[in-house]
Amino acid sequence: MKFKKRRWTILKDQPMTDMDRTIMYWENHGRKVPTRDLIKTPEQIEGIRQAGVINSAVLDLVAENIHEGMTTQEIDDMCYSYTIEHGATPACLNYNGFPKSVCVSINEEVCHGIPSNEVVLEEGDIVNVDYTTIKDGYFADASRMFIIGKTTPEKERLVQVAKECLEIGMQAAAKPYCFVGDIGNAIQKHAHANGCSVVRDLCGHGVGVKFHEDPEVLHYGKKGDGMLIVPGMTFTIEPMINLGTWKVFVDADNKWTVVTDDYQPSAQWEHTFVMTEHGLEILSK
Repeated sequence: MKFKKRRWTILKDQPMTDMDRTIMYWENHGRKVPTRDLIKTPEQIEGIRQAGVINSAVLDLVAENIHEGMTTQEIDDMCYSYTIEHGATPACLNYNGFPKSVCVSINEEVCHGIPSNEVVLEEGDIVNVDYTTIKDGYFADASRMFIIGKTTPEKERLVQVAKECLEIGMQAAAKPYCFVGDIGNAIQKHAHANGCSVVRDLCGHGVGVKFHEDPEVLHYGKKGDGMLIVPGMTFTIEPMINLGTWKVFVDADNKWTVVTDDYQPSAQWEHTFVMTEHGLEILSK
C-alpha cells in the first residue's frame, strides 16, 4: 500500500507544536496546507519588512507628485531613483523581460502597464501604480490607485469598491488558520454586490524571499478552498476589480499589458502581509 507524501513535516528532534497539530489536522481532513519552506523565520520577516518600508515610501512619493500632464515614464524615473538612492533594487526591471521599474496601468488597463514618454496622464484618468522592491534579497510588493483631477462617478466608485475589496479580504484573513478561499469568497461577494466583477486570470501570491511564491491568492471562490494560512506566511492580497466583465486579454503589441475585454475601467489595491499568531500585519502598502 502506497502512502501519500505529507506536505507538512515535523522538525527532527523538535517537540510537536500546537501549529504542527493544527496543520496536520487539516491535512488529515484533505485540505491543502503549506510546506515548511513557506514559513518565514523572524530574520526573513524583518528583511521583508525593511523592503516594505522602502516600497511604501516609493508609493508615498508617487502620491505626492502624480499629476495631470506628467508622463508615465516620469513615474518610472521617480520610483527608480528613490529605490536606488535607498540601497534597494526595483524587482520589475528586466523581470522576465519587463522593460521598466514599475507597472503603471490606466483606466481599462488591469495591470502590467509599461511606462512611456508617449503616455501622458489626463484629467479623469484612474491610475494603478504597482511597485515591488528588493532590499538585501527580500521582496515587498504593493499598489495603489490614483485619480487624476476629477473623474466620473462610476470610476470614482470603482476605485472605492476595489479598496473596500482589499479591506474585506483582510478581514476574512484576520486570524491565522483561515483559508485562501475565505479571502476570495469575501472579495467576490462584495464586488458583485456593488455591480462589479473580479478578474480571474491573475491573483495575489506568496512573496518575500522570491518575487512570486506559493500560495496563489485567488480573489474569488469558496470558503475553505485553497491553502491554509498559518503564522509565518507572507503573501499579497491584490484584487483586480472591473466595472464590466471579468474577462481580460494581453496587449498583442507589448506582450505585457492586461486590458479588460470590454474596455471598461479596472482598479486594484495591493498590500504585502505576514500572518502572525495574532493576525495579519501589513509589511508594504
